[in-house]
Amino acid sequence: MLQTSVEKTISPENHYSFLEHIGKPIPKSKLIGKRICDIIFGTIFGIISLPIILVFAILIKLNSKGLVFFKQKRVGYMGKPITIVKLRSMRNDAEKKTGAVWAKKNDPRVTSVGRFMRKTRVDELPQFWSIIKGDMSLVGPRPERFVLTQEFYEKWPEFPQRLRITPGITGYAQVNGGYDISPVKKCHLDNYYIKNYSFLFDIKIALETVKIIITGDGAR
Repeated sequence: MLQTSVEKTISPENHYSFLEHIGKPIPKSKLIGKRICDIIFGTIFGIISLPIILVFAILIKLNSKGLVFFKQKRVGYMGKPITIVKLRSMRNDAEKKTGAVWAKKNDPRVTSVGRFMRKTRVDELPQFWSIIKGDMSLVGPRPERFVLTQEFYEKWPEFPQRLRITPGITGYAQVNGGYDISPVKKCHLDNYYIKNYSFLFDIKIALETVKIIITGDGAR
C-alpha cells in the first residue's frame, strides 16, 4: 500500500495514522492546466529569483550564525514525503529545545532579516524549484510537517483531506487568513479550496497573493 511505504520512508518506528484518512484525490485530468502553468511560471520566476536569493543569502550570513538554506521534510500530495527548501528566517537553534512548534505572530525566533523576508515572502523563493520538480504547485495548501499533521488530525479528523491536491507556495488559507491563522481555520479554508477547485480559482488566489506581497499583509 502507498501509505505503508510512505510511513516507512519517513520513520520506521512511528505510525502516522492520518495517512489512512486522506480521501480521494482530485483527478489528474483536472490538474493538467495547473501543471503546465507551474512549469512555465515556476521556471520563469525561478530564474528571476536567483539574484534575489543570492543577495539575501549574504544578508543571512551577516545577520546570524547557521546555514543559509532551511530544509525540512513535509507532507506532500496524498501523503508523499517532500523536502521544502527556504531561505532561513529563524535562528539556527529555533526548535532545539521545543521540537516542532506552530509558528505564531511576532515569533521571537525570527531574525531581523527573517522578518523582512517573511513580510515580502522572499524566504519562499527557493521553492520555485520544487514547483518545477512537481513536488509543489504555485497554488495549493501549504505543506505541513508529518508530526504536526498527525497532531492536528487527532484534533480535527478532516485535516488530512488537505493532501488531496498538490501543496503550494500560496493558497486560499494564506490569502484569507495570512500566516497568522489557526490550524483548524486553515483546514477548513484549504478543504473549501479543494472542494471548489478550478483553474480560475487558482488565478484569483495568485492575484490576491501579489496584492499581499505588495502590502506585506499576513506575515508572521
